[in-house]
Amino acid sequence: MKRTFDIFVAAIGLILFAPLFLVIAILVKLDSKGPIFFRQQRIGRNFRAFEIYKFRTMVEKASQLGKAITYGDDSRITRAGRLLRKAKLDELPQLINVLKGEMSFVGPRPEVPQYVELFRRDYTEILTVRPGITDLASLKYRDEAALLGKAENPEEEYVSRVLPDKIRLAKDYLKHSSFCFDVAVIVKTLFRIVRTSHISY
Repeated sequence: MKRTFDIFVAAIGLILFAPLFLVIAILVKLDSKGPIFFRQQRIGRNFRAFEIYKFRTMVEKASQLGKAITYGDDSRITRAGRLLRKAKLDELPQLINVLKGEMSFVGPRPEVPQYVELFRRDYTEILTVRPGITDLASLKYRDEAALLGKAENPEEEYVSRVLPDKIRLAKDYLKHSSFCFDVAVIVKTLFRIVRTSHISY
């Protein structure tokens, strides 16, 4: 049922949001040079690597100009990128990942290989399910970049405190996973996005 829901909603979403995709694509291209989409290797179910899709929110070749995580007022983020990140619109292309079967709407957020290897034993349990666009950690760490920006060493803060907590929440999700639970997480995520966007403007 979960996979059927993912396929149906992802397909409908891609059709309905097609005009929005076009507008965002134009905005990204006009704002800074570089590709429209950001692609990055993440680790999925059963440790299978895949490319996650997002609208590009950072300058071209941003990975060569800084660390794997973004935090605080990261100078690599473009003007358009800040707006897209605030409303979580940069995540829309992940509907493609869902349709391809690499991700689900709800599930532990996919991590980059280097962080998965640091906690491989934990991820052996977590990656028995497809990673998701949203999860319990997404709700708790809605303003993760701002939180990390306050740390003296953002990357150390992420590895020693934030990521272990995300792993705990992922395991908690596995214990309570059900269709109704997924729907509740999706509703809470949408509510958070709308509320935050309203406050911002």
